[in-house]
Amino acid sequence: MGNKVIDIVRSILDTFLKENEYELFNVEYQKEGKDWFLRVYIDKEEGNISIDDCQKVSNYLSSKLDETDPIDRNYLLEVSSPGIDRPLIHDEDYIKYKGRMVDIFLYKAVNSQKVVSGILECLEEDDIVIKDEKDQEIRIPRKIVSKVKLAVIF
Repeated sequence: MGNKVIDIVRSILDTFLKENEYELFNVEYQKEGKDWFLRVYIDKEEGNISIDDCQKVSNYLSSKLDETDPIDRNYLLEVSSPGIDRPLIHDEDYIKYKGRMVDIFLYKAVNSQKVVSGILECLEEDDIVIKDEKDQEIRIPRKIVSKVKLAVIF
């Protein structure tokens, strides 16, 4: 059911987002506790998603979902930006953010660490390639990665 809902939301939003110069970053449909959440993350080429942008997309999506009623249970709709510490989900994200500092969270420790940070070099086959603070290349197999996020540096 979850993938079907995600596909429906993507379809509903496709033209609207393009016309308004937004990008669909991600859609999640999941149960948390007793509640179901439909989360839509939007972005722009230059970033800077505002509350007004989120409200505009939320209003549009909500009205379209009310019209077609494709979801057979109650849910909470949330629309937001992926944030400054955005996760890298799609292969294209690794191209877009090449050269940026990332934090990689691991299921299995590498060199006694479950969080590895470095400058993103590339995604190569099944490995994420970064350079550490000593400019040494580190290859991390994707199968041991739980998530990758842009590092927040102040």
